[in-house]
Amino acid sequence: MKIGILSLSPHLYSTNSLAEAARKRGHEVRIINYLKCHLVVASHKPKIYLGEESLDGFDAIIPRIGATYTFFGCAVVRQFEMMDVYCLNESVAITRARDKLRSLQLLSRKGIGLPTTAFAHDPKASSSLVKQVGGAPLVIKLLEGTQGVGVVLAETKSAAESVIEAFRGLDANILAQEFIEEAKGADVRCFVVGNKVVAAMLRQAKEGEFRSNLHRGGSASVVKMTPDERSTAVRAAKIMGLDVAGVDILRSKNGPMVMEVNTSPGLEGIEHAPGKDIAGMIIAHIEKNARTGNTKTKGKG
Repeated sequence: MKIGILSLSPHLYSTNSLAEAARKRGHEVRIINYLKCHLVVASHKPKIYLGEESLDGFDAIIPRIGATYTFFGCAVVRQFEMMDVYCLNESVAITRARDKLRSLQLLSRKGIGLPTTAFAHDPKASSSLVKQVGGAPLVIKLLEGTQGVGVVLAETKSAAESVIEAFRGLDANILAQEFIEEAKGADVRCFVVGNKVVAAMLRQAKEGEFRSNLHRGGSASVVKMTPDERSTAVRAAKIMGLDVAGVDILRSKNGPMVMEVNTSPGLEGIEHAPGKDIAGMIIAHIEKNARTGNTKTKGKG
């Protein structure tokens, strides 16, 4: 097969790992900087160009779209969908999961365990938001934040109200969220491929920090998941419409709670912690599913 990986750099660990896994299995691989692509939208003749070159003949596309470039990156993925190319994660699923509020609403509708979350436009509603999520301490998140950036733990009601009003004063969209104290600064990153959790790791925040992201100095270790956690992770990925996802779960006294569903989960931590060939599993999934026109949305979303 001819597989394209949409990525900003071939030197990124996850991109390189996927490319090497595909080549080992005998596939032709092309790493494409999607920001350098341009799209031609014409009746029944969608085209993607890289400079003067037309990007044709691909059997499958692996999107590794950065959060900053979701809009344009998903436009490129959608164009490949319209060209009947199989995309590992589809454009609609990526945009759905990247919208923190939308994703929580969809998960809530299906009964997935979640931290209580509140959202408002009016800065004067800050006191009500704090109350709705159970009071302080609580977590305040920028909707556009990634890798723990734009996430604040407010220890008191007054601190929470000040942070909310400051963010809203800058016209930033934020969520107020229940703080799961018993999680003790840890979460479980579940790596879902297809309908199965293929690996999991416990991410623990460094001392004095509540965010467990590895980019923020958190550590990773092997963890044994419960059947309920596995089921929750697979259901969350399916609700988002993702074939591959990193589902972050908090262990609460009320059972597993989904914190986020990641559309382009990094492979470095998850491959090193359990010592599994996750990239190889992803390529095997593509081999089973990649065929012309095997796209749920057909580029409609």
